[in-house]
Amino acid sequence: METNSPVRVRFAPSPTGFLHVGGARTALFNWLFAKHHGGIYILRIDDTDEQRSTQESMQQIYESLRWLGLNWDEGAIVGGAYQPYVQSQRGEIYRKYIQKLLNSNNAYYCYCTQEELSQMREQARAESRNQSYNGKCRNLTVEDHRKFEAEGR
Repeated sequence: METNSPVRVRFAPSPTGFLHVGGARTALFNWLFAKHHGGIYILRIDDTDEQRSTQESMQQIYESLRWLGLNWDEGAIVGGAYQPYVQSQRGEIYRKYIQKLLNSNNAYYCYCTQEELSQMREQARAESRNQSYNGKCRNLTVEDHRKFEAEGR
């Protein structure tokens, strides 16, 4: 399949510490690929680990990439057509599409607790099966939804 669209590659580090060698390698390869193909190199910050993500780590990533000469064409700090480029700032965008999926019955709410999910994993391991969600909440009734929501799930 041929396309005239420019190559778009991204590097999406998690700001939970210093940029490590593996992250720098990925950033370099993506930057080289974008430049080789006349494309766009994007920096997206994947700060979804709220417990460990820090502004200091985010700044360190920016400084490390600049030190390596891996300037990004689009993304965090520099902006672009698809902003915001920091995951935690994209909640409204995601909520819109989640609602669309729910309304079209292409997604559903899961009310399973962490304990229930752990039990499912343990059972799958014990039975030497792949660990995957069993779809327990896929066909809940409106009454079931209300009950779980009333329980604070």
